[in-house]
Amino acid sequence: MLSEKEIDQIAQLVLQELAGAPPERPVGAPEMETAPVMEDWRSPGSRAVPLLDHPEDPDALRRMMGRTTARIGVGRAGPRLKTRTMLTLRADHAAAKDAVFQEIGPSLVESLGLLPVVTRCGDKNIFLTRPDLGRSFDEENQQRIRQGCPAHPDVQLIVSDGLSSSAIAANAGRILPVVADGLRERGLRVGRPLFVRYGRVAAQDQIAQLLDAKVVCTFIGERPGLATAESMSAYIAYRATVGMPEARRTVVSNIHRDGIPAVEAGAYIVDLIALILEKGASGVELKK
Repeated sequence: MLSEKEIDQIAQLVLQELAGAPPERPVGAPEMETAPVMEDWRSPGSRAVPLLDHPEDPDALRRMMGRTTARIGVGRAGPRLKTRTMLTLRADHAAAKDAVFQEIGPSLVESLGLLPVVTRCGDKNIFLTRPDLGRSFDEENQQRIRQGCPAHPDVQLIVSDGLSSSAIAANAGRILPVVADGLRERGLRVGRPLFVRYGRVAAQDQIAQLLDAKVVCTFIGERPGLATAESMSAYIAYRATVGMPEARRTVVSNIHRDGIPAVEAGAYIVDLIALILEKGASGVELKK
């Protein structure tokens, strides 16, 4: 049993740690071991370390691992994956689930100056099970779009959570100013950007009709995988209409830090939208 003096010493150490001060070791007390710093196995540096025992060409393996996010060079422990590989897989799967089920907070929407609207999906579960309801708006939100956004824009920008809120949180703040400023520098009329909660890609079609927009561009979170949960795409359409074929959309995909960086993608999208307006076409029709 601890003495009263020992209990008091422990309490003092705890209070010092809570206050952020380095704990003072009482006179005569044994030195305490420092807890080891745990390596983040999901970090790029950690993922680049081959786990394969005795590879035929270690340098070639490292080069291959540097060119792909696929899980190669992981080795095995008997018939099973190694513990490190299995735990990393489970962590990546957890990140993908979080990306789908987390919500975009109001602070991001406000900081980007977005007008928030919501599709006919009342919550995340309906959004995931009823894709059709994520493509349209009820009368209240239609009216909100008409009143909050100027009509007849050359380009209407849209941000939507889609299937990965993490993708929007990671990329929207970087890409939206680049695209909006770039389009205005070209003399184009850009409408007030919208944030569509529980949105599918085709929600842009009804928005285009409500505002009579020449071009709509939606930045939306893509279905997360085990390689990344932060991949965003831009879907662009000229004179979009409800029910139009998907082939009329032009897509820029894999926008994330390990794919196309958001700022670089933004500059490319500005040039692409200018071309779409010049040609009066998007999707497969743009290539005719």
